[in-house]
Amino acid sequence: MTLLSSTVPTEGRRVGWIDRRLKAAETGAGTRRWYGGLLVGVTAIALWWLVALVTRAPSMLLPTPLKVAQAFWESVTSHGSRDGLLGSYLWVHLWNSFRRVLEGLGLGVLVGIPLGLALGLVRAVDWAFGPILEFIRALPPLGYYPLLILWFGIGDTSKIWLLFLASFAPIAVATAAGVAGVRNERVNAVLVLGAGRFEMVRLVVLPSVAGDIMTGIRLSSSFAWTTIVAAETVNGLPGLGGLAWASQKELRADIAILSIIVIGLVAVASDGLLRALERRVAPWKGRA
Repeated sequence: MTLLSSTVPTEGRRVGWIDRRLKAAETGAGTRRWYGGLLVGVTAIALWWLVALVTRAPSMLLPTPLKVAQAFWESVTSHGSRDGLLGSYLWVHLWNSFRRVLEGLGLGVLVGIPLGLALGLVRAVDWAFGPILEFIRALPPLGYYPLLILWFGIGDTSKIWLLFLASFAPIAVATAAGVAGVRNERVNAVLVLGAGRFEMVRLVVLPSVAGDIMTGIRLSSSFAWTTIVAAETVNGLPGLGGLAWASQKELRADIAILSIIVIGLVAVASDGLLRALERRVAPWKGRA
């Protein structure tokens, strides 16, 4: 009797907690507020400045935030016959990196989604290509980048191939996992009504896995941005990764930190846009 009486209130509290979370998600009250991130950023900058002043490290090794701000100003202005940093303005570096990521991620989406659907729907495809996909997903990008350079040269082609290989596997795996989670009742219902295999995929499978596909794209986007520095280590200028890599020759840690900050901000902004797209494409995710 005591055990039952102690269990019921606990379940009631759990249900009430779930109801509050669902209500907060519907009203938007549970979203993170922008000033929380601003507070964390200000605190991190203050700690960074304090460590730089206390340790008295050389500015070439640990520059202060002011030094990085000066590097930012240098990156958007001209100095005599030289534009920006290492011959290009910051937005030129940003655009080249963004273009490479977009092309590599776009190819990853075009290949990853059909491959993931095939892996989840056709057992023979899963048997043949599943282990290969897991092998590619486990490889570090720098492991096969020299081979891509030998095959495609030091231009953008090898970089886009590297970003593609880093991004298509998470999309395929997430899509295949979503297909595996589609309820059999939905599939059987449309088949009973006379739908063919293609209509079943279009009407049931794709809407059901839309949220999983968007999750895979978000993961792939983050992988692509973390891989861009490796992709631009060879002939990567102009580009943010190439700018960060070339800063070691100039002994400019402020440029490297500036590049890292810009890459992080752009990656967070890209994820925010993909989150908004996910809410449009799969508004039922987490509720059904």
